[in-house]
Amino acid sequence: MSLTGEEQDILAPVERAPILSRTLEWASINSGTGNLDGLAAMAGYLADAFAQLPGEVRLVEPAPVEKVDAQGQLREVGHGRHLVVSVRPQAARRVILTGHMDTVYSREHPFQRCEWLGEDTLNGPGTADMKGGLALMLAGLAAYEASGPTLGYDVLINSDEETGSLSSAALIAELAQGKLAALTYEPALPDGSMARARPGSGNYAAVVTGRSAHAGRNPQDGRNALVAASDLAMRLAAGVREGLTINPARIEGGAPNNTVPDLAILHFNLRPRTPEQAEAARALIDNAVAEVSAAHDVQVHVHGHVSRPPKPITPRTEALFGLVSQAAADLDQPMRWQDTGGVCDGNNIAACGVPVLDTMGALGGSIHSPQEFLIAHSLDARARLTALVMHRIDRHGVPAA
Repeated sequence: MSLTGEEQDILAPVERAPILSRTLEWASINSGTGNLDGLAAMAGYLADAFAQLPGEVRLVEPAPVEKVDAQGQLREVGHGRHLVVSVRPQAARRVILTGHMDTVYSREHPFQRCEWLGEDTLNGPGTADMKGGLALMLAGLAAYEASGPTLGYDVLINSDEETGSLSSAALIAELAQGKLAALTYEPALPDGSMARARPGSGNYAAVVTGRSAHAGRNPQDGRNALVAASDLAMRLAAGVREGLTINPARIEGGAPNNTVPDLAILHFNLRPRTPEQAEAARALIDNAVAEVSAAHDVQVHVHGHVSRPPKPITPRTEALFGLVSQAAADLDQPMRWQDTGGVCDGNNIAACGVPVLDTMGALGGSIHSPQEFLIAHSLDARARLTALVMHRIDRHGVPAA
C-alpha cells in the first residue's frame, strides 16, 4: 500500500517547528508527579492547546490514593488533575489516545533545562517521556481533523503515570470501555522499535512491627524489625524465577544504635509476565510474610497490589500493529516490535480488552535520567503517523484479528 492523494493532502500541513516549539515550552515546566503546582500549570497549558480540537476539554479530579509513610501509617497523597478531551462522543466508532503530563523529575532535581547535543538530538527533562509525545499527538490529531473525520475519540492525559496511575486507573478503565483501539504516546526507542508485550507491575510496602529494647541491657527482650525486614527482602529476592522479577528496593525505619528497632518498612516491586505469575507472586509474599513473622516474632502488614496487569499480545493487538506498521512503512518509517520489561498505561488499557499500541510517541532514550534525549526529526514524522493511522481507522476500521 502507498499513500493516496487524500492522505498526502492530510499530511502536508504537518511541520516540525511548531511541534518542537511546544515541546520546548512544555519541557521547561517542571511537572514531577509530586509537584502539584507544576502539574496545575502544565494542565493549563495542555487545556489551552488541546482546545483547538473540536471537542469538550475538561480537568478531572484525581481519585484518592493512600501511601505508607515513614511511620508505617497510611496517609493520603495528593495528585494533579487529569485532562480529558472528548471529540464526537456520539460516534458509533471511537478510539482512545493517552499520554501523561508528569515526569520523574522533582522540582528539586538538578535536571531542569533543555540542551541541544547536536542538530537533531535534544537533551531535556521529559522531552521524550513525554512532552514531545504530547505535542506530536496534538499535531497529528489536528491534521486528521482537516480530513472530514467521522471517528470519535477521547484523549486522556493523566498526572500520575510515573507513579503507577493509581489516581487515574478508574478513569482509564472508564474511558477505554467500548473503544476500537488505543494509542498511547510513550517514547519509542531511538531506532523506532515499539514495545510489544509488557509484564505487570505492583508496588508494595511491608510494615514490620517488632518490640523495642535496650541494645546492651536486655536485647533478648526486643524483636528487631530491621532484621526481620531484611530477612523478608532476602526471601522475596530468592523467589525470582522465569517470568517473575522481584526487586526489594528500600528499607525505612530503624532506631538509635543503642535501641532494638521496633519498626521497619520494606518497599518492593514485582513484575509478573502473566496473570498466573501474578498469583504465584501473591502466594510467595504470603508465605514469606508468614515465615518471617514466625521466625522473628514480629507483625507484618503488606500494602499494595499489582496495579498494572500483564499486557499480553492478542490477535486484535497483532492486527492493530499490522495497521500501524503498514502506515509507518508507507511513510518510510520502518518499525520493529519487541517485548519489554517496562510498564505503562497500555497495561491498564489492555486489561480492558482493548488492543493498544503504546509507544506512538517521539523517538528517544535514556529516559528517567539526566541523559534523557529526544530525536527531533521524529516529532513531525510521528505526528504524520498519528494522522495517517487515525485516518485509516476512520476509513477502513481495524483489520479483523
